[in-house]
Amino acid sequence: MADVAVPNGNATGSDWPNRYFHVDQILDTAGPRTDDSFSAGEGVKKFLRTECKILVIGAGGLGCEILANLALTGFKDIHVIDMDTIDISNLNRQFLFRPKDVGHPKATVAAEFIMKRVPGCKVTPYFGKIQDKDESYYMQFNIIICGLDSIEARRWINATLVNMVDENNGESLKPLIDGGTEGFKGQARVILPRITSCYECSLDMLNKPTAFPICTIANTPRLPEHCIEWASVLEWPKVQGDKKLDTDDPDHITWLYTVAAARAKEFKIEGVTWSLTQGVVKNIIPAIASTNAIIAGMSSCCTEAFKIATTSAAYLNNYFMLIGTDGVYSYTFEHEKRKDCPVCGGESLNVEIPADWTVERLIEMLVERQDIQIKKPSLASDKPIYFQGPPQLEQATRPNLEKKVSEVLNSSSTINVTSTSLPFSLNLSVTFV
Repeated sequence: MADVAVPNGNATGSDWPNRYFHVDQILDTAGPRTDDSFSAGEGVKKFLRTECKILVIGAGGLGCEILANLALTGFKDIHVIDMDTIDISNLNRQFLFRPKDVGHPKATVAAEFIMKRVPGCKVTPYFGKIQDKDESYYMQFNIIICGLDSIEARRWINATLVNMVDENNGESLKPLIDGGTEGFKGQARVILPRITSCYECSLDMLNKPTAFPICTIANTPRLPEHCIEWASVLEWPKVQGDKKLDTDDPDHITWLYTVAAARAKEFKIEGVTWSLTQGVVKNIIPAIASTNAIIAGMSSCCTEAFKIATTSAAYLNNYFMLIGTDGVYSYTFEHEKRKDCPVCGGESLNVEIPADWTVERLIEMLVERQDIQIKKPSLASDKPIYFQGPPQLEQATRPNLEKKVSEVLNSSSTINVTSTSLPFSLNLSVTFV
């Protein structure tokens, strides 16, 4: 989809008197924690307010807070990407939206609101997926902030920014600030591609996605979630064939809800709702406005963006976490790089497996590993080992599932792993034990 044209509103208006009085106290004078490269005065203020271009990915609960804080801090050239439209359930925490906005693109409405409310600020929205844009698009920004609720999207932008880095071009390194919340817990981190640990390095810190045994959801469902999983995992491919399930399509969610509700009625299970159906298939986590405000605001994401843009203070190195479930506790630490990180490590992932393992057992191991988090992997060496699709190729390689890995590798010990959930190819170096 094309960039959405938005009226400037007050974007060309002048700043109100003393608008930057408090911010200028930081930028006019060096402080005890100021970076050595900091140059106080008009130069740094000009860069912040007229030259620095910043991208916000996500205009939901976290993104709304980030956009407002950036505009009020003095960033004037802001871009925002979001692929969602506004739902009535968003209004309790995504404060840039009103009932009249339901059904409209989040990015467009958020941009209009910020430009109307903050004179002199230009916000350029894009209604679509981050994957729609190529590297040349991301190269134009000085800083990128993520306010996403999708692990797959985070992995994609992380891998894209790491791959963009050119040792001979310092401007190719784009700092990534990632924020996330889950109920009363939250985190923010600063990622300098190729320098600090990247998002992929910390996958093992994430909660393992909930998985239900196929035998349970197929034969003895006990929970509403079992009925929803049955509808999405078993019935959708059975009825819809090769049609891909789009969890962002309301019509697809409605179909799943209808089928799951019928199965729940058959087994006398209560609790299947449209919102629960959406939550299960999209793995939606609860959001609380106050947590969003803390993580997005002047204690986390936007503070780090300001420090990186102005060098007025040392930026986070490199992980901040907040736990508010029992009191309020915060902690910062340096998350170290993984040498075998498939994105920034530069090395193949070494795996040791028994010599009698089959290809099917290897695939099960890959799916179970917390530090990989892969769905439906396809394997190849010097020739296809097992491909999840298309159907003809899956059928042709299916007999290999029962073969030993040592039989299909021939002289090579490296396996190339791909998946729709991976934004990169994973190279496995296999050792038999």
